[in-house]
Amino acid sequence: MIRLEQIGKSFGEHRVLNAIDLTLKAGSVTALIGPSGSGKSTLLRCVNLLEVPDSGALSVGEARIDFAPGQRIAQARIAAVRRQTGMVFQNFQLFPHMSAIENVMEGLVTVLGWERARARERAASLLEKVGLAAKADAWPGTLSGGQQQRVAIARALAPSPQVLLCDEPTSALDPELSAEVVDVLKRLADEGTTMLMATHDLRLAASIAHDAVFLKDGAVVESGASRELFSRPRDARTARFISTLTQAAPVF
Repeated sequence: MIRLEQIGKSFGEHRVLNAIDLTLKAGSVTALIGPSGSGKSTLLRCVNLLEVPDSGALSVGEARIDFAPGQRIAQARIAAVRRQTGMVFQNFQLFPHMSAIENVMEGLVTVLGWERARARERAASLLEKVGLAAKADAWPGTLSGGQQQRVAIARALAPSPQVLLCDEPTSALDPELSAEVVDVLKRLADEGTTMLMATHDLRLAASIAHDAVFLKDGAVVESGASRELFSRPRDARTARFISTLTQAAPVF
């Protein structure tokens, strides 16, 4: 289980996150939605400590860290949290000089100290899982955007994290390539992978997420079951935001 308690984060005088409470049960998929600048990506980055919160507490599995302004967190404690999270970025961030399988292997070898043969076997099984076994030796530059994102998903899954964090995983893709990624994420969700995703794609959120959280100005406005929140939002601010994204293509 992953729990965020009263998480706060500021950049200078700008308060980005304000007292965020969020609990992710094992096997659940939660979508973070909200306008640009609402704090979705920052919240994701706080979960794996790419950004260190100023206040509150974070629990990932048995690891717990309490935060305070100006406090330095030991790298060993940060590493203990990061080992339990996998991150999928908006723009893939694959190493261009490594093949697909080498990208998936890299963290296992350099961070976890696996032997290369073991890491290659794990990477090959994950590429097969995301439908790219035939592209194992391909360079990222020769892959489509959807294929690159699927390699990135395999890489994030390599160390068997407790939670997969997805930051706008389809926003850099056209609809056809986006569908490839949605299909992979849906299969992972069906298999019980715990996921927290920030997205503007309500179709992605509605088809995959069990729960949704609407953020605005760094605070939680509304949360609940995704289908309920998308079809019958309780807060007028949530309704206005969803309507702007569904006017052209309804979610349901």
